[in-house]
Amino acid sequence: MIRINALNKKYGTLQALSSVDVEIEPGRITAVLGPNGAGKTTLIKSILGLVKPDSGTITVDGIHVNGESRYREMIGYMPQLARYPENLTVTEIVDMIRDIRKSASKSEGRSASTRKDAPDSIKNTGQKGALAEKDAGRPQNNGQSASAPEPAHDDTPDFELWERFGLESEKDKPFRTLSGGNRQKVSAVLAFLFRPKVLFLDEPTTGLDPVSSSFLKDKILAERDRGTTIILTSHIMSEVQELAEQVVYLLDGKIYFERSVAGLLEETGQSTLERAIAVKLGRQPEVTAETGETP
Repeated sequence: MIRINALNKKYGTLQALSSVDVEIEPGRITAVLGPNGAGKTTLIKSILGLVKPDSGTITVDGIHVNGESRYREMIGYMPQLARYPENLTVTEIVDMIRDIRKSASKSEGRSASTRKDAPDSIKNTGQKGALAEKDAGRPQNNGQSASAPEPAHDDTPDFELWERFGLESEKDKPFRTLSGGNRQKVSAVLAFLFRPKVLFLDEPTTGLDPVSSSFLKDKILAERDRGTTIILTSHIMSEVQELAEQVVYLLDGKIYFERSVAGLLEETGQSTLERAIAVKLGRQPEVTAETGETP
């Protein structure tokens, strides 16, 4: 799904990425981990087209990222901090994003979904529809697929999280008045809204209460089961262990290791991912003070 070859990016004298080679497999949840300054953000923004690498190649579903934009139609992005126009209401922000997406789709010669999917509870407010009815025909996912299916194309916006988060009561509030948790909920709704083939989730549960966090995790796993490729970053290792199947660990702009979560736990003999990574990092060669040699 996503192939990265010999990726390099430098900011002045700082080498943010150094010869990064990695392949993100389709229909799986891959966690991109590493300490602050390891290059995670630069790597993700390079894939999103927000940062231009100095050299190397990135392809998403066979489409080269450099100079190409149409691949973004298949991507959903949930940033760590939700930044939207503070004076707009939640409904207006959702409509704005839908209008932007609609314009982008038209420019590519594709038809966009209309607002007739909004339920009467929103239509009767006199505002544009911001909430879609549940897709009654959407298949249910009760477990992980043996092999990742190709996500079915569906132009109907996905408002499942809107309903589960109870955002109906927040729809007329300006974004500036929302709590941090509700801002995060709006950001999550927008990330899943267009049923993307690829999802980037940056610290997705930050600021969420336990119930909302559980709703979001259930949604992430359900999307994985229907074939969506998900890239996750989080500092909460228990969350990564619960959700991810693969770990890509960055250190000083390089891939330090890439392993399945199960393989990493087995290799280190640990029961938690946090301990397993600590053990893995502890095996890094170090120069001893007594001999000045690498043990």
